[in-house]
Amino acid sequence: MNEDTAMNTLEMVTSGRVEEAVEHRTAFDDAIIQVRGLSVRYNARYAIKDISIDFGRNQITAIIGPSGCGKSTLLRSLNRMNDLIPGAVVEGKVLYRGIDVYSKEVDPVALRSRIGMVFQRPNPFPMSIFDNVAFGLRVNGIKLSKDELYRKVKEALEKAALWEEVKDRLDAHAYSLSGGQQQRLCIARALAVEPEVLLLDEPTVSLDPISTAKIEELLISIKKDYTIIIVTHNMLQAARVSDYTAVMMPDENLVGRLIEFGPTKEVFTRPRDRRTEAYIAGRIG
Repeated sequence: MNEDTAMNTLEMVTSGRVEEAVEHRTAFDDAIIQVRGLSVRYNARYAIKDISIDFGRNQITAIIGPSGCGKSTLLRSLNRMNDLIPGAVVEGKVLYRGIDVYSKEVDPVALRSRIGMVFQRPNPFPMSIFDNVAFGLRVNGIKLSKDELYRKVKEALEKAALWEEVKDRLDAHAYSLSGGQQQRLCIARALAVEPEVLLLDEPTVSLDPISTAKIEELLISIKKDYTIIIVTHNMLQAARVSDYTAVMMPDENLVGRLIEFGPTKEVFTRPRDRRTEAYIAGRIG
């Protein structure tokens, strides 16, 4: 956000035009993903409704809020993972580079190679460390020589801060790795196909503090090359790693709503919504 934009936003807030300020902040000049009026329902029940938010390029955005407020549903909507859930219906638009990802012309598999995803618990495939990282390259039909494939796998493992720990045992089974290593392997697998966006759904929830710290350091180190969107219940984690924070909260019908979005420091120190303040203080959620 440049100085003029910041001043305009400040003027809106201080003049009481808070709603306009929120809209102003969610419009990045270089947004790589734009969400407009997004609602998702499972059969007849809405999980989230009327979500509009922009995700800035090479930014880390944390999505926080109490359990059941639709954080993971929003995340899965960005690369059409909700397509795999029976009864899921998506309304509204998700634009990636200006293209509606829900258009019939968009191939969901190709989309997920550009917008990768890492889940709550490590889910390495039952194969070697090397084959796990190479999997996406092979599935997407990318033609590479043996040397080129090795280089791609090595680069992905280096980006995931795992190479030095596994370079001498690439043929070992992925399940032989610790939980934290398995999660970094899953990140390497996602990075191998060179996505632009990386989605992470509570990636450290099952990890110990040391492994969690390694994942957080990794995210900060790679954001210069990727746009990262992370769902987390750990507010300290959100404060440590993210540039922007989105706060979700269930309404009276238990439907997830976006109630606040802005620079992380502002959201945590000067929240505009009282529910955000109560959630950060631990009074709700």
